[in-house]
Parts: sequence; structure tokens; C-alpha cells
Amino acid sequence: MYKDNNINKFLVLSSETIRTALRKISENKNRIIFVVSEYGELLGSFSDGDFRRWINDKNDINLDSPVEDAINTHVVFANQKIVDSEIYKLFSKDIDLIPIVDNVNRIISIVHKNKNIISIGLHQISDDSPCFIIAEIGNNHNGDFKLAQRLVDQAIESGADCVKFQARDLKTLYKSAGRKDISDDLGSQYTIDLLSKFQLSNKELLNIFDYCKSKNITPLCTPWDHQSLTLLENYGMEAYKVASADLTNLPLIESMTQTGKPLICSTGMSKENEIKITVDFLKQKNSNFVLLHCNSTYPAPIKDVNLNYITRLKNLYNVPVGYSGHEEGYVVPIGAVAFGACVIEKHFTLDKNLEGNDHKVSLLPSEFKIMVQSIRQIELAKGFDTKRDISQGEMINRENLSKSLIAKRDLNHGDIITRDMLDIKSPGQGLQPIYMDELIGKKAKRNFSKGDYFFESDLTDEIIQPGIYKFSRPFGIPVRFHDYKKLSCLSNIDLVEFHLSYSDMHLDLTSFFNENEELEYVVHAPELFENDHLLDLASKNKNYRKKSVEHLNNVCDLTRKLNNYFKKTTNPKIVCNVGGFNTKGFINNNEKNKLYNLVVESLRDVNQNGVELIIQTMPPFPWHFGGKSHHNLFVDPIEIKDFCSKSNYRICFDISHSMMACNFMNIKIEHFIDIVSPYVAHMHISDAKGVDGEGITIGDGDVDFPAISQLVNQYLPKTSFIPEIWQGHKNSGEGFWNALNYLENYFGS
Repeated sequence: MYKDNNINKFLVLSSETIRTALRKISENKNRIIFVVSEYGELLGSFSDGDFRRWINDKNDINLDSPVEDAINTHVVFANQKIVDSEIYKLFSKDIDLIPIVDNVNRIISIVHKNKNIISIGLHQISDDSPCFIIAEIGNNHNGDFKLAQRLVDQAIESGADCVKFQARDLKTLYKSAGRKDISDDLGSQYTIDLLSKFQLSNKELLNIFDYCKSKNITPLCTPWDHQSLTLLENYGMEAYKVASADLTNLPLIESMTQTGKPLICSTGMSKENEIKITVDFLKQKNSNFVLLHCNSTYPAPIKDVNLNYITRLKNLYNVPVGYSGHEEGYVVPIGAVAFGACVIEKHFTLDKNLEGNDHKVSLLPSEFKIMVQSIRQIELAKGFDTKRDISQGEMINRENLSKSLIAKRDLNHGDIITRDMLDIKSPGQGLQPIYMDELIGKKAKRNFSKGDYFFESDLTDEIIQPGIYKFSRPFGIPVRFHDYKKLSCLSNIDLVEFHLSYSDMHLDLTSFFNENEELEYVVHAPELFENDHLLDLASKNKNYRKKSVEHLNNVCDLTRKLNNYFKKTTNPKIVCNVGGFNTKGFINNNEKNKLYNLVVESLRDVNQNGVELIIQTMPPFPWHFGGKSHHNLFVDPIEIKDFCSKSNYRICFDISHSMMACNFMNIKIEHFIDIVSPYVAHMHISDAKGVDGEGITIGDGDVDFPAISQLVNQYLPKTSFIPEIWQGHKNSGEGFWNALNYLENYFGS
């Protein structure tokens, strides 16, 4: 069971047509839609079955009839105040979705009954969710409540999602009523002796659960008997762990299923046929559960772990599968995640030398933290079982390191291309050599000079030409000094944005410009300067920061010199990435505030007379020349608003960067625009995919241009923009013209 707040795909207005409702049912793939009033109130549902009933009752079938004519008003729903266990009981063989309504009957979320997605507190457990990591404290508190609190604190610090304890009523659990029995073997005597000494009282156990909640970490517990289950259920435990020792204890498991709570079931000590019996039983009881592969030996020999069994459990039962580890160290759980484990449970202690056999197979906080960090890296590395494409970093390296097809001699438009006309040379900025046979026999689409690149567009019949564009705002394209003349005259652009490299800083401007250039201009400051210096006004290294200020002052000087040629531009804008990145990870808010203050301090030393520095919005994972980084500043819209309102700086709103930031923060880009729009001075418009997918063909990524164009046109009607397209300058700017053709549909006048 899991809660979905993205409800629009499940809703249709009562006044909308049956045709529209059928289309939405097809799109959401759940065979049902919920019908609401114009105020969002739940009126009923409409399903495939309702549609068939409606057809049978009609002589004249009109799909443009309002859907309210065909709805089922006896829909099962739940109030937002009902607990999850009660909601779960509303599901049946025929009911997979339950709408949750507020006090005035408006739908606020949809709860799914899905065997492969399980919700525990704020966490979802599924193959597509972050691994749910449990610090198994068990009885490692050794009966000491203060030690239990310290264990919880350290588990939080180590990155655990959940801390788990154990509850036993020794009087009802053991045939000896928890007393020493000389007839028991040594192992049983040892276990009862430990438990009798190291149990928390029921009151202490419930208090430690409250302590967990006060610290915002999910508490779970394993009930070893019916009496303990009653205690935990009366408390309101959100889910239950079934111990390996109880996987065959169907009476206890049945009692757990009757609570309606999710179960996490360890399979250690059970044969495969026994696992099957229990799984069949759980499915018969309509239970939501996770299986944990486990070897219940303390410590488990590495040779007996058999991580391949995770895959077998998945294939056999089609349920979420995790791993509960009792081996020494943290390497195996990391490997289990690579095998597809969506839950990891590992014992946790502050001292491996304490009394009790669990301590010896437990991880210390420092070890647990390394395990969690490594698991998160493995999750990122796993990726998706989809068609392979190249990453942004690979695109950069492909451009720099691979080879291209080039013209071996001059070619005229219309010439038939033959093998002897082609050569293969580095760098890889043109068509890859693998397409040589496809290129041979084609007609040249333009005149080629010796050494000119061929491009992918040379393989098609389509010719992308610059046009005369109609936008309601100033627009332009990014250029370098060397291609300004070639590209700027091809269309009716209003401005150019000079993307500087550090070598451009030393060029003679008279070689590129006339005294009275007609266009306006913006400058994009380099990120990389001589000696591998990445501009960083937030660096904690004072000398590094001073050097960054020096470089930015040089950019301001060059911009003022450009004014001698571009006299239409007053107070030219300089787009700047001010820094705040690192390769190790993201920092906390307190540290970020310090970096924002360093940016302000650094900018005071930059001579901004006659220019305006505008700070570019950034993605969470920028690509620098040294590879992928983590960006801490100018990613979050609230932080951008706070910075700009206090410092009076404006921003360059980079839609691609901010789309990736929104994906990372799980917020809507419309929300981002609403917050930052008062501070936007200029825009870069391009597309993005995921949290680090730049270089996406415009229209193929996550940016909903029809939706955001409405906000941009409303809030920023006169703000200038360029299409910032990866390698858009190639083949006489065909990437820019292609993007402008697309964007004219949404931002055109």
C-alpha cells in the first residue's frame, strides 16, 4: 500500500465527457477514474465496468455525453484521519485504489494497493525507491534505557532510515515461563539468561519508540509472541518484523496480518518449501510484505551468504526482497543492494565487546555510516534497465577525445559523397566514423571546404535553416568571438551572448568587431581559467577566492571594452557561476549560509561599474572540466530569493539547470518560477532530464514548455533569452535554429 499525492491523473470533472474519462483511464493504467465537482468534491467513480453498463443502457451512444451520466456513486473512500491499517482493510479483490478525502469531501490523495510498493511511515519500499536501511538494535541496549537512546542517536547520525527493537513476553514465550530449566540445552539456557538480564521493560520499550519519533526516525519492533504483538499494536506500531525463527509460525503471522500492517519477513533458518508455504499464506491473507534473504548464523560464513538467492526470491514470488545480514563487516550488504535488495537490515552496537552474541556481528556507528554511504552510491550506479545513451560527461569527452568524419577536399553542394572524399580526424566534434558507410552515396547538402566536419544532419534530407522569428521579448544566441560574424547575420536576433573561454580574455577585439555593431550583448564569464582555476567566490581558501575575484575583475574589464563596439547596450549583463561546489557531497544549511556570505564578501571586491553581474541558477550535479560535482549554492529557489532580496543581485534563470534542481528536490518547476521570477534579469532556455541530464534535445526532456511558457510570459514578459543548446553552433548554428523554431510555438508573439 502506498499513498500517491499526484492525483490529477486519477480525476475528471463531472462536466467532462465520457471520451475524456476513457482517455484518462487509459493513461493512468488503473482501469478507474474518480469524478469530482468543480470544487474538487468526490462525486463517484467511473471504470471500464461502468462504461460497459452505460453502453448497455443506451440506444444512442454518444461519447461526448458528460461523465456524470455514467458514474458509480457508491465509491469506497476514506477520510484523511483514518489510520493506514483501517484504510488497508477497505481493499478487496476488486478495489485497488482508494481516494482519501478531507473534511469537505475533496480528494487529497490516492492510496494504491500494490504488492510491490510498501509504505512504512514516510518511506516507500520498492525496487524503484531508495533502499530502506534498518539499524537492528535488538537487545544491544543490554537493558539500559540510556544506552538505547545513545544507540538511536548514533543510528541517526550513521544514516539509518529505521531502528528496530525486539519485544518478548518471556512468561508466555518459553515453556519454562522464562525461568532457567536445567533440562534445556546449553544454547537455550544461555539465550534465556541473556534475555532475562537485558530486556527493557514494556514501559521503557514504548518510551524508546516515542524517543525515536521525536528524533524523526522510524521505530520498528519484532514481536516474538502474541502478548508482545498486542502491546505493540496498542501502541500503534507502523509495521512488524517477522523474525527468521518465526517464519514458520503461521498462527503468530496470521495475527500480524490481521493488523493490516506491512510485514518484513526474514527467511533465515527456513527451507524453500517452508518459505513457499508462508508466502502463499501471506498472499492468501492479502498481506503487504517484504522477504529478507538471510543466513541465521552468528557470524554467517561468507561462503554461506549466497546473494544470488535474492534474485531467486524475486523471481519465485514477485514481491520486494531485501537482505538481513549477520556476517562480519559491511561489504556483503552493499553487494546485496547491487543484487536488487530494497531493504537492508544490519545489527548495530556501540561496543562489540559487550555481553551478548549480537554485538560481535554488529556494526559500529562509523562502519554503519560507511555502509549507508556506499549503498547510496551503489543505488546511483545501478541505473536503469533501459536503452543506453551517453552521459553529459561522456559527451564532453567524446567531443574532446574521439574522432570525426571530415571533408578530405573541397566539395560542392550536390556532389555525391565517395570514400575518397572523407577523412577521419580528431577531435570528435562532427559525425562519428561509424556512420561512414551511411554517408557515402549521399549528396552534399552544402559546400564543404577541406577539413570541414560532417554532422548527423548530413545523413538526413531535412535542412535546418535559420528563420525570421517572432518573439515577444528580446532573444539571441550564444556565440564565441570567432563565430560572431558568421552566426549573428543569419537571423533577426536582438542580441548575442558571448561565451568566453579563458583564452578569449587575451584576444584583440578589433579583429572581430566594427565600431558600431547593431546588436545588444550579454557576456557569460568563463568557469575555467588558466592553471585549472575553477571560479569560486565561495572558496574557504582565501588565496583561491582572491584569485577568483581577480579573474572576475578581468571579465568585467573585457565587458566594458566591448561597450566600445556595442554602443546600444547600457550596463551589460555578465552571467556568472559564482561557485559553491565540491566533489564530496552536499553541505548543511548552516555551512551553505557561510558560503553565501563569502560570495557577498567576494563580490564587494569586484569592480562592477558599468556592468551588472547576474548569477546563474545551478543544477545539483554540475559538470566541470574535472568531472561531476555537487553544487550547494543557487540551486534552491528559496535560497535564491533570500540571497537576491538581501543583496540586490539578480539572476540568470537557466531553465535546464533549474529543472534538474526541481527533479532533485521533488518540487515543480512552476513553483520555482513563481519564487524566483522577481529577480530574473535574463534567461537560458533549454531542456534537461533527471537530476544531471544536460545536452538534451529541446522538447525531449522533462521541461513542460507549454506549462512554463504561460508563467514565463505572465511574470517575465520582456525578459531576454537565448537557447543554450549543447554544441548548438555546429553546422552554422543548426542547433540554435532548431530550438528557436520549437520555442516560437510557446514564447512567440
